[in-house]
Amino acid sequence: MNEVEQVNKYMDLGIELAMLYGPQLVLAIATLVIGLWIIGAFSRALDKGFERSGMETTLRRFFNSLISIGLKALLLISVASMVGIETTSFIAVLGAAGLAIGLALQGTLANFAGGVLILIFRPYKVGDFIEAAGYLGSVKSIEIFNTVMTTGDNKTVIIPNGTVSNGAITNFSTQATRRVDIVFGIGYDDDMKKAKDILKGLIEADDRILKDPEALIVVSNLGDSTVDITTRSWVNSADYWGVYFDLMENTKQAFDDNGISIPYPQTDVHLYQQSA
Repeated sequence: MNEVEQVNKYMDLGIELAMLYGPQLVLAIATLVIGLWIIGAFSRALDKGFERSGMETTLRRFFNSLISIGLKALLLISVASMVGIETTSFIAVLGAAGLAIGLALQGTLANFAGGVLILIFRPYKVGDFIEAAGYLGSVKSIEIFNTVMTTGDNKTVIIPNGTVSNGAITNFSTQATRRVDIVFGIGYDDDMKKAKDILKGLIEADDRILKDPEALIVVSNLGDSTVDITTRSWVNSADYWGVYFDLMENTKQAFDDNGISIPYPQTDVHLYQQSA
C-alpha cells in the first residue's frame, strides 16, 4: 500500500468518525456552553434572592458556591455521557472519595455544621457581647468553621463552631435593658433602715438607673456575721458596668461617712480555765 492509499484510508476513517461522533460532540459542546451560561445566571439570581432575604453574607456566598459547584458537576457528567463516556464508575469513585473525606474530616464537618446553624438561627451576630465555651467577649466575626471573639482584655479567641453550637450561649446584647444585682452586707448592730435609705438615695441620684421598673431594695439574707441587703435596679445595657462599679464605690463611701460597717468574716475564740 503506497502513501497515497494510506492517506486516503486515514481520511476515510476520519470522515467516518466525524460522521459518527461529530453530531454528538457538537451537541455536547453546545450543551456545555449553554449549561454554564444558565448556571451562571441562576447563581446570580439566587445570590440576589439570598441577599433580599437578609441571609448572612458568609452563608450566602457559601451556599451559592456550593449550589454552583453541584450544578456544574451534574452538567459535566451529563456532557460526558452524551459523548459516550461511561459515567457509572466515575460516579462510584466520587461517592467513595466523598465518604473517605467525610470520615477523615469528622471534626471539621461538625464545625461546618455548627457554623451553618449559627448563621441560620443567629443566636448572636457580629458586635454582640456573649459568653460561649467558657469565654466572655465581643464577637468579631462569624466564619463557616470558627467564631472569632475579642475578650475584655483585648485577647483574640478563636472557638470552633461545633463547640459553640453544642454548648450554652449567653448573649448580653439582645435585650435593651439589664438588671444590676448587688448584695451589700452590714453589721447586726448597724441601722438597717438608714442603710436602705442611703442605698435608695444613691440609686435615685444616678440618672443612668431607670425609674421604671422601680429599683428593689430588700433584706435578702441574715448571714453569720452580716445582714445582707440586695439592690436590684434596671439600666440600659450599655450602662451596666458603669452603674455596677459606681454603685459599689459610692455605697462604700456613703456607709463609711454614716458609720455603717461592712463586716468581714471573723471567729470568736473563748478560752476557759479548767480548775484543778
